[in-house]
Amino acid sequence: MMNKIFVFILFTLVNVYACAQDTIRISDFGLKPDTHENAVQIVQKALAFAKIKPGAILVFPKGRYDFWPQYATEKMYYESNTDVIPLRRCAILLEDLKNLTIDCKGSDFVFHDRIQPFTIDKSQNISIKNVNIDWDIPLTAQAEILDVTDKYIDIAINVLESPYTIENGKLVFIGEGWKSRWHGEMEFERETKFIASQTGDWGCLGDGSQNYKAENLKYGVVRLNYAFKRKPAKGNYLVLRHSARDHAGTFIVDSKNVTIENMNMYHNGGLGILSQYSENLTFKKVNCVPNTNKNRILSGHDDGLHYSNCKGQITVDSCHFLALMDDPINVHGTCVRVMKKKDDRTLLCKFMHDQSIGFIWARSGEKIGFIENEAMNTFGTAIVESFRSTSPELFEIIFQEPVPTTLVEGNALENLTWTPDVEIKNSFFGSNRARGILMSTPGKVVIENNVFESSGSAILIAGDANGWYESGAVTDVLIRNNIFKDPCLTSMYQFCEGIISIYPEIPKADAKKPFHKNIRIENNEFHPFDYPVLYAKSVDGLSFTGNTLIRSYHFKPYHSRKATFTFDACLNIEVANNKFDGEILGKNIKLINTSTKNLKIGKSQGLVLEK
Repeated sequence: MMNKIFVFILFTLVNVYACAQDTIRISDFGLKPDTHENAVQIVQKALAFAKIKPGAILVFPKGRYDFWPQYATEKMYYESNTDVIPLRRCAILLEDLKNLTIDCKGSDFVFHDRIQPFTIDKSQNISIKNVNIDWDIPLTAQAEILDVTDKYIDIAINVLESPYTIENGKLVFIGEGWKSRWHGEMEFERETKFIASQTGDWGCLGDGSQNYKAENLKYGVVRLNYAFKRKPAKGNYLVLRHSARDHAGTFIVDSKNVTIENMNMYHNGGLGILSQYSENLTFKKVNCVPNTNKNRILSGHDDGLHYSNCKGQITVDSCHFLALMDDPINVHGTCVRVMKKKDDRTLLCKFMHDQSIGFIWARSGEKIGFIENEAMNTFGTAIVESFRSTSPELFEIIFQEPVPTTLVEGNALENLTWTPDVEIKNSFFGSNRARGILMSTPGKVVIENNVFESSGSAILIAGDANGWYESGAVTDVLIRNNIFKDPCLTSMYQFCEGIISIYPEIPKADAKKPFHKNIRIENNEFHPFDYPVLYAKSVDGLSFTGNTLIRSYHFKPYHSRKATFTFDACLNIEVANNKFDGEILGKNIKLINTSTKNLKIGKSQGLVLEK
């Protein structure tokens, strides 16, 4: 019996010792919380130590830690959907690391100037958890509307977090090492914190608003002299956009098996978490929201979670998004344009969007699809032999076999290897500029048990090879058990033709060969105040079944589309077993370039068919 007790005690002590050995405390390197000293160099030392201890846990005792550009690693990164700048400042760089957990214990990481909080590069099995990211002086400003007249608007600005000056009659914000002029705005209602209805891309101050002349009534109270064509409401808030999109809140590149949990991304200088050419990404309880402790209305500078050219499994679980200046979630690939056919296996190609260049777009053995531009049909595939960049915008790609003979200059290519499966669940999409979810991937997609209060469309399924060049025809999408509340589609943004908008940018849709496939919308609850609930263009296999529509009267109808359902160039559609509660506007189906033979309407729904 004594031997068993001894063995048990010895086993316990060994495990405790091993756990202690695996834990790295940032305090052991001399960094204490709440000192306001620059943490960058000390964190670099701790990460260097962690590199030789795979499986380590780097722990930050709870408190405030400050990060300044001084001593930050500066690296050249081409970041998707982000301004191109010579070098990115990387405050916390995890490069060539494996099996590392960073546990911040609920700490506040406060950043200064233009900087990228976390960068995860060529790393595997990384976990970051329990951290709040913010700026004392944010890279976006906000103002309370004090007075509104036909000749001017008076606003109040918190000068402690958004110091400013007036230059040549224009409002210019001054930060820690930067200065930038106000160039755009969004209006948020005081009580609800919703984006004001019928503003969005139409604007909340009207055309010509930047012709204002600013004057100080006193420092912190500014009069904007101009006969604004649209007047915001007194007491509401303006989020004043002014700076460039140049650093992500977290940048994940060429990495795999990354988990982020319990992160409050209160602010950043661009996209919230940008994942690029990475695989198997899990984000749980990641919240891109305003810091209410600072009375903030603003949150992130642009998108919340942005996935560009990823693969494997993407999981978003129990996340919150509010007051972002762009879409909470965007999943897409990158199409490129064929500029020249050098021979039957060699193409010269170009990145077409100026914020998405310089990527290693393909690797040997990867599968590439060839896309014609008008109907955006894929007319062939081939396997890559080699890839060579000739400039940030141009590259040469050689295939193992001849390219299709029908390929011509101006066609597009899509990398079919970098296409993820996506699961988005148990999350809240509040009032953010633009849409809720943008989805463009041929992988398996499940969107379930979420709540949407999006300013524009709640879900946009897009894809194009002509404008944004964000690729990804969907082939397997399930949208189920979600609640779409009445703030959805209260304002207009690009491609917002329904609460769910399936709108690929196709110049000439081919009704015989649609772009998207296999989309099921099941057992959801909609609260429409206006006509358009579902708009679908170029889909083969679309079902809208078992959903409940409940009429709302909280907002005034305004949308130009006067049909509950619109199907354009679609095949194999089913609308069945849906419930309609209240005086649903339209309660109709509009067919465009779509045969009635391809539409199955269930009984007892009271729907009117229009051709």
